[in-house]
Amino acid sequence: MTTTKKLSSTLIDQLDWQKQNDLIPAVVQNHLTGKVLMLGYMNKAALEKTLETKLVTFFSRSKERLWTKGEESGNTLELIAIDKDCDNDSLLVQVIPNGPTCHLERESCWPDGNAHPFIDNLTQLIVSRKGDDPKSSYTAHLFERGTKRIAQKVGEEGLETALAAATNDKPELIDEASDLIYHLLVLLEDQELSMSDITNNLMQRHKEAVGE
Repeated sequence: MTTTKKLSSTLIDQLDWQKQNDLIPAVVQNHLTGKVLMLGYMNKAALEKTLETKLVTFFSRSKERLWTKGEESGNTLELIAIDKDCDNDSLLVQVIPNGPTCHLERESCWPDGNAHPFIDNLTQLIVSRKGDDPKSSYTAHLFERGTKRIAQKVGEEGLETALAAATNDKPELIDEASDLIYHLLVLLEDQELSMSDITNNLMQRHKEAVGE
């Protein structure tokens, strides 16, 4: 098993520290959603501490010292994975954020930095339809009919998706799978859940399956 100390030493030795005055830019990404959260800089000590503590630590150019994200606010970044790019001069840091990442109390330093903008925007549109006139919106009509009807639609679309696959009708499978995902998003919102909850559950199952 590779120890954290060995991993730290190997990664540090592979990075091109001289290119940017001993600082490496580190792009931080939400491991569950893929959303880009922030950009920071690491020196060797910051990278070592990040790998050792599993809490993302940067070198603050303004404070001129190591700075663990969330050391004052509590909004830490739990390290999941870290990797270097092909030029060995930047890092991709995948994390689980504990609270807002941006100092403006936003999820990301980029307001429009969604990794899956259409799905995210569709989810927000579904949320906005709650309480609308059922006659003006199919989504509002579903919410007005209630949980049982929404769940029924998910079942119907799931069956139609399976039938399309069974008959090897790929265009129909795309259509039915699209309907299934839409109605599933509506059902999750009805139950005050989101795709992030599903992704998190899948990640936990994966960890258990591989024995991490």
